[in-house]
Order: sequence, then C-alpha cells, then structure tokens
Amino acid sequence: MKLITAIIKPFKSDDVREALSELGVNGMTVTEVKGFGRQKGHTELYRGAEYVVDFLPKTKIEVAVSDAVVDQAIEAICKAANTGHIGDGKIFVTSIEQSIRIRTGETGNEAL
Repeated sequence: MKLITAIIKPFKSDDVREALSELGVNGMTVTEVKGFGRQKGHTELYRGAEYVVDFLPKTKIEVAVSDAVVDQAIEAICKAANTGHIGDGKIFVTSIEQSIRIRTGETGNEAL
C-alpha cells in the first residue's frame, strides 16, 4: 500500500478527483494549503499599496492505494493536474505499513 500526496493548483482538484474515480479510487482527503516552490509568490496592489504574497494557495490531495494501481494513479494525477506552467505541483509517494477501517476492523488493502 502507498500513500500518494499531491500538491496541485486549486482549480485542478475536481479534474484530479474525476481522474482518480475513473481508476476506482474511492476515497481521498483534500486540504486547502499554502506554499511556494520555484514560483516564489508575487506582488499585488491593494488600495494603492504594494505588498508581497509569499505563500500561494494550493490544494493537497492524499489518497491511499494498493501497490497494483500506484503507477496508474500517479499518471492520472499528472495528466489531470498539468497546465504546462510553473507551479503545477508535486507528487510524493510513501509506503503505508498498515491500514485499519475503524468501523469493521478490516486491515490492509481491504481497509482501503
């Protein structure tokens, strides 16, 4: 089992959700976050005063998948989140030692 964490542009979250649903991935956690990478942020004007926006709004998607669909899920996220511009995001994959469904007590892939 793997935990895929994707940091993407907020307006791409529905596209990513749909792409993962087509693969049969039926659960995910979505969080609104702020951050920056190579994009660095930008300056804006508000009531005549210029200020720097250091942290840009992003969406963090976390999804636990079985080892059999990891590569397909990564590919689906990449295709759905890609705009071709800087700041499209990153994907991180980590191993999951154990998963447990609290309601039924199922463990492993059955708990996903």
